[in-house]
Amino acid sequence: MISLSVVAFYIFAFVTVASGALVISARNPVHSVLWLILAFFSAAGLFVLLGAEFLAMLLVIVYVGAVAVLFLFVVMMLDINFVELRQGFLQYLPLGGLIGLILLAELVTLGVAWQFGPDVAANIASPTVAGSEIQNTVALGRVIYTDYIFIFQTSGLILLVAMIGAIVLTHRTRTGVKRQNIAAQVARRPEDAFELVDVEVGKGVSMPTKKG
Repeated sequence: MISLSVVAFYIFAFVTVASGALVISARNPVHSVLWLILAFFSAAGLFVLLGAEFLAMLLVIVYVGAVAVLFLFVVMMLDINFVELRQGFLQYLPLGGLIGLILLAELVTLGVAWQFGPDVAANIASPTVAGSEIQNTVALGRVIYTDYIFIFQTSGLILLVAMIGAIVLTHRTRTGVKRQNIAAQVARRPEDAFELVDVEVGKGVSMPTKKG
């Protein structure tokens, strides 16, 4: 008798593959982003079946909650000429296909020539902690903050530098672009924010007339 976990695995796997195919085949970019969100949710379900609930929640929170929603808002807010975009895609399709074939050949060559190091067998034979004794979140934290602490700190430093660079580029002085003066906004008094005008009855408000 097929267990419930096996049925759930095939369902999540089918939905993930089908959603991935629809991401690149959908004509509407908004629909593509929605299919991408469904693919992320299905992949998170596969992580839950594997017992990696931390990775599942990370996939949902980071990719669905931030990246995919950002893509959706960008696609919906930008005024994109899809006809012109498709024409450019067809124009560069042969060159893109050639580059893809070259990359595929390099990956196949690398996979054929790959040789495992001498320590791989020892690492495989080394005893691991049983999954029932420790949670995967704790195990992941131990690995990151012990064996890969230098790489983890380096990646955090790179992201910090990138964030500072983006802020500096955004706040640079440019001709014709107004900048926000936070100090002036905070120091503004309530009476300066609005003005009450006593309009006499029957006179109304005079509007400038357009000449010509």
